[in-house]
Amino acid sequence: MDKMHIEKDTVQETLVIPLYGRKLCTERFPSLFQDPKAVELIDRLDYDYEAFATKASKLSQEFGALEVAMRQTDLAFEVRDYLSTHPNAAVVNLGCGLDQTGENCDNGTCKIYNVDFPDIIEIRDQLVEKNDRTFTVAADLNDLVWFDRIDASDGAVFFAAGVFYYFKKEDIQRLFTAMAKRFPGGRLAFDAAGTRAVKIMFKTMVKDAGITSVTDYFSVDDLQRDVASWMIDGKVSSRGYMLGYNDLKDPSVPGLFRLLAKVADGFMKMCIVRIDFNG
Repeated sequence: MDKMHIEKDTVQETLVIPLYGRKLCTERFPSLFQDPKAVELIDRLDYDYEAFATKASKLSQEFGALEVAMRQTDLAFEVRDYLSTHPNAAVVNLGCGLDQTGENCDNGTCKIYNVDFPDIIEIRDQLVEKNDRTFTVAADLNDLVWFDRIDASDGAVFFAAGVFYYFKKEDIQRLFTAMAKRFPGGRLAFDAAGTRAVKIMFKTMVKDAGITSVTDYFSVDDLQRDVASWMIDGKVSSRGYMLGYNDLKDPSVPGLFRLLAKVADGFMKMCIVRIDFNG
């Protein structure tokens, strides 16, 4: 089977970072998190993983993989929680890359939408299987025409993993407020972090991978000031990214990592933000 080629130094390349993180976490913490599809997809991409592989044994890389795993399980919790009261809702993965969290939350009746740039959707369509309730939407999230592709007649839960860091604040405000008006009664969940954490992410994971085309980033240092103050059509809340949904007392997680998790949620202000749209 021919492998799918990923160009270096493109936004498209950023989909490899969380995919590799899910693969690494599956290998290092299998009792806590498993994503066999990520392992399979890594092998099906034509990409030079040397920058990742040479650092895989480092504690920082292992902890980064644990961060990726916690993010996906946190967001999956919010999706499943919404589906428990809206079983036929639309589940919308914003900036999906090759992530299959939506499919993993499939309850048999929901509709699953995966939204990303056209070049990434082209890759996804060739690598990830779909059923008659799964749809891909090729679009720039800032071009709100993609709203028209979502059947939210039975509710909608949106989530984004590692996506909004790359947005300008004004674009975030425009997108979120428009979503609240278009999808009343819906929910949006996404990961965020304080300025310190985001700067570290860009200096390490992104820049070390050789990605230099991404220069903008969105951070949340104060939830009220940075989100809730302008999100007038939604109720905004947050929980810790690392420990807000899981105490990480699994035997496979070193004590040092639990300490680092406290630092991440506290000093680094890493969190999962949830917005329940009014309606």
